[in-house]
Amino acid sequence: MPKRTAVIDIGSNSIRLAIYQRTSRYGFHLICSRRSVVKIASGGYSDGGEIPQGGMRRAYEALHSFMETIGEYKVHNIFCIATSALRDAPNRRDFIGLVRKNLGLSIKIIDGDKEAFYGAIATLNLLPIEDGITVDIGGGSTDMALLKGGRVVATHSMDLGTVRLSELRASRGEEYIRAYIAEKLSSIPDSFVCDTVIGIGGTLRALSKAIMKKNSYPFDKLHAFRYSIEDETEFIERVSLSPIEELPKLNIKKSRYDTIREGASIFSAILPILGAKSVITSGAGIREGVFLSHILRNDSLRFPKETNPSIRSICDRLDPLKLPGGKKISMGKRLFDLLSDRFGGDDEEKRLLTDALRISAVGRLLTIYKEHLHAFYIASQELNYGYTHSQMLTIAIMLRSGGKDIYHKPFFKEYRNLLPAKKKINWMTFIYILTVSIAENAPHADIVFSIDGDTLILSSDTPTYLLEEALESIEIPEGMQMEISAPSE
Repeated sequence: MPKRTAVIDIGSNSIRLAIYQRTSRYGFHLICSRRSVVKIASGGYSDGGEIPQGGMRRAYEALHSFMETIGEYKVHNIFCIATSALRDAPNRRDFIGLVRKNLGLSIKIIDGDKEAFYGAIATLNLLPIEDGITVDIGGGSTDMALLKGGRVVATHSMDLGTVRLSELRASRGEEYIRAYIAEKLSSIPDSFVCDTVIGIGGTLRALSKAIMKKNSYPFDKLHAFRYSIEDETEFIERVSLSPIEELPKLNIKKSRYDTIREGASIFSAILPILGAKSVITSGAGIREGVFLSHILRNDSLRFPKETNPSIRSICDRLDPLKLPGGKKISMGKRLFDLLSDRFGGDDEEKRLLTDALRISAVGRLLTIYKEHLHAFYIASQELNYGYTHSQMLTIAIMLRSGGKDIYHKPFFKEYRNLLPAKKKINWMTFIYILTVSIAENAPHADIVFSIDGDTLILSSDTPTYLLEEALESIEIPEGMQMEISAPSE
């Protein structure tokens, strides 16, 4: 059985469990996710930070259930970390000792800078970004990291969280809160200035989800969703000021009612200080950072260049099918290089074509019937890491293509605002379909591609009856013709 790793994150508001399955050295996917809103710190921030007995009991019961789940999944490694709520609590040793004695689980308390570092490692590896400032607004603290050139340059943590703020407001009043927020924000280093903010954690994901719904965003995926700060500042401020009964109208989930306003207040106060222009949402955070710090400990905490963990995982899972077609990648690259001048294809689009060809048979993981439709759904949901939404959908539309149509027209219409121009989609899907058709219908042929005017010539060293039959139904980009030169049977 492939190795499985569990990461438990004990926060101020909730405890989360994530179980990852490794498919190879660099391939992995999430196979289990659990969350329990235990509010371990509820009432503690206004009472010297002590963990209340109720919160301790709820947290213990959640961990007990998580350990049963971990046992069912036959997990190989367990990492359990605790953040602000426990590190601030004078009675934390009581809870840690109880959990270790009764559950056999060791809890590691990390400071705010380490928390920020784990979030940064997750985003650098799993988002298509090299520069930015991560912001993770939790229940007890807000943790930030400055990223430059694909490296973590600095981290910063503030005792400024949603639960902490809510309890201090209730016990000490609004005037105290305003002064408290101003004091904490004044500690942000002057160097923390960048065009892009990377939003981590439940609070900022909830805001992003609400913005997606408000704007009728067509692609239902939070990870890598990007929005303009200028366009959404008013909405974020509105969330921070709205009474609870107004939050449903703003598309805020019920589970976030008790903390979203404080989170939005903190975020709207931080953004002007950073001078950012856009926010990119990360579906990955501290748990992924802990996991990646483990599996990439011998790789300078980064996946090797040209290695995408989503593609690697899909290919690993395809491997048991022992599918033919090893020449597809080199063939697709040759075709792309030959035809790219006709549609302005660049290196990024060549990479996307290559990635699509790597997983072209993914639909057959389910069944060969409607495999193109299966492939689209798998790609759009599984290609989580290292791509923008536009890149994910560009790969997905190639995988959805098949039959006589160069691309699936309803799909293009639905997502056209997130896709390259129609001309590029035409050519990229044509190259994809042609490459797959050759690999499947003439796997042993040595084919040379050339262009004569507006005619693409395929010269084969062996007969290509099946290929010729298959290519008759393929739509060719406007202004182009195709011929096959091959010996007769």
